[in-house]
Amino acid sequence: MTDWRARLGFLIPPGTPTVEREMYELAPEGVSVHFARMVARGAVGTLQNLQQRAASQLEHMDETVELLASVEPDVIVLAHTATSYVLGRDGDDKLARRLEQFTGIPFISALGSAVAAFEALGLRKVAVGTPYDRALTLRGKAVLEEYGIEVVNAECLPDVKSIFEETPRRVYGLVKSANRPEADGVFVSGVGLPTLSVLGAAETDLGKPVLSSACAMMWNALRTVGIGTSVPGYGRLLQDAKYRPPSAYRPRRR
Repeated sequence: MTDWRARLGFLIPPGTPTVEREMYELAPEGVSVHFARMVARGAVGTLQNLQQRAASQLEHMDETVELLASVEPDVIVLAHTATSYVLGRDGDDKLARRLEQFTGIPFISALGSAVAAFEALGLRKVAVGTPYDRALTLRGKAVLEEYGIEVVNAECLPDVKSIFEETPRRVYGLVKSANRPEADGVFVSGVGLPTLSVLGAAETDLGKPVLSSACAMMWNALRTVGIGTSVPGYGRLLQDAKYRPPSAYRPRRR
């Protein structure tokens, strides 16, 4: 994988095996992807545990970002939707601004990317499916509503033992179960949940946009660095270049 067009950097949770393989799968020709694992301790999946893990991640964030910045990516992505749920809209925005000033590199989050994708697709009412517990799912709903998104339904995937080992059948079932007739689209939250294999089929079957944290953050990273190449097979967000207008950003000289 060469980087003659751009390098994308991702800050990822320590336990996930999902993000690397999905970003490698989505990266267009000439785009390389690079990763740094954040410091986080404790169990996953509940609001209480996430708050503890997020505090640990944020405590060590500067050093983690500094390590990732050393490979000179053209954008850095906070690849953990749930951390943004803990921070809320204002906290997420403040973190992005601070780290941009610290590194001089554009900084975006998976959640902010999803919100930008809703706007690009014209989605005002969304249904949300998550692999989290009910409290964290409702926290996610509340933060999305801080952005002015109407969440018509927020549904949890039942009996999750490890989000990293969930099957396409279960993820597809979550999409269909979360969907409501009044929803303009469906959002599957959680970068650790494997989603790419179901997005295109689910979108075709439901007749409306279906997107995940993974596809949204890749879409926004490419948009940020001014790459409009279509990435087919994962829904209209990545496939249709009209949703990724040229950026004023210019790649950094190396």
